[in-house]
Amino acid sequence: MTSFASLLLALLLAVVPVAASAEKADRNKPMNIEADNLLHDELKQLSVFTGHVVLTKGTMVMRGERIEIRTDADGYQFGVILPEPNKRAFFRQKREGLDEFMEGEGLRIEYDGKADRVRLIDNAEVRRYRGSVLGDQMTGKLITYDNLTDVFTIDGQRNADGTKTNTGRVRATLAPRNTTLDKK
Repeated sequence: MTSFASLLLALLLAVVPVAASAEKADRNKPMNIEADNLLHDELKQLSVFTGHVVLTKGTMVMRGERIEIRTDADGYQFGVILPEPNKRAFFRQKREGLDEFMEGEGLRIEYDGKADRVRLIDNAEVRRYRGSVLGDQMTGKLITYDNLTDVFTIDGQRNADGTKTNTGRVRATLAPRNTTLDKK
């Protein structure tokens, strides 16, 4: 592929949303969290979990060293997931009606239960698995995974800490579709 074609593909991926429908039934599932410690403030409706935290909600799994969950007056949950030092926080969710999973990592993950959106921030990466086989892989500064609109978008700006991990650009490896497997 020529450098012009590579540049064009990167620009298109940075601007055009990519379809990625998450398991819709997850929205109505309870949120379960395991951790070494919990600090809960009933007045503020804030729970802070620390130490090898694992959050599950249906097929969605998030992991980090610290997860803060806030519940609003309408019962919607909002979370911030932070990793252990020198690691990235983790997110994984099954795609609706397919044997596919989307998973990603970032230095910060924000979960918005009301908007049904996950944001992977700084040194962010998202991967699509078809069964257990890695299909697509993309990186950028900010990846937004929106379950309601069935799209995710990637911003390729440099990380907040100035690292050149993403060199200020979106990077993508898109695997060809196997039409026989996709029809199953």
